[in-house]
Amino acid sequence: MKRNLLYRISILLFSAVLFLSCASDLDFDQIDDLKLKPVFVANLAYFDINADQIEDNGQGQEIPPDVEEFDVFKNKFFTDNLVKAELNFETNNTVNRAFEIELILIDANNQPLDTIKLEVSKYAGGSNIIQYTTEVFEGERLNLLKRTMKIGFVIKTVTGSGTEAISGNLKLKSGATVYMEIE
Repeated sequence: MKRNLLYRISILLFSAVLFLSCASDLDFDQIDDLKLKPVFVANLAYFDINADQIEDNGQGQEIPPDVEEFDVFKNKFFTDNLVKAELNFETNNTVNRAFEIELILIDANNQPLDTIKLEVSKYAGGSNIIQYTTEVFEGERLNLLKRTMKIGFVIKTVTGSGTEAISGNLKLKSGATVYMEIE
């Protein structure tokens, strides 16, 4: 009998606790102050050119340019909420020539908007990985980036950087860090 009485009292106390609660006024207007600031990191461009694709006699030569579609900014939500972008570049040159790389941002009318120039030193043995200063796009420069529909790559061998047989690879890796603000 004692056990049954204890059981009933326990149930009664537990049930009473369920009915206790705190209440306060809810402020649903706080949603108007909500501001999300996500940051995304993504790959931008990559290429790996083998030495057998390069013809150079020491006089400097342009490797045939390549233009890639860049449809990121066709998304209105992304374009409207983008507040800053940072582009990072890294090259690895094992070719016994120096290079100049130009990344050309091109609009829908095939007009160049901005050019990013990277100088790549001649391979002299060991590691030849170069990380370049981050290209930051804010304000007016960000508006140019938002108009970009294509990216062109122009690669030139530097005149006088060598006359011997060419061997090795030239690699470019790039990434983008984008900052958004959603209200």
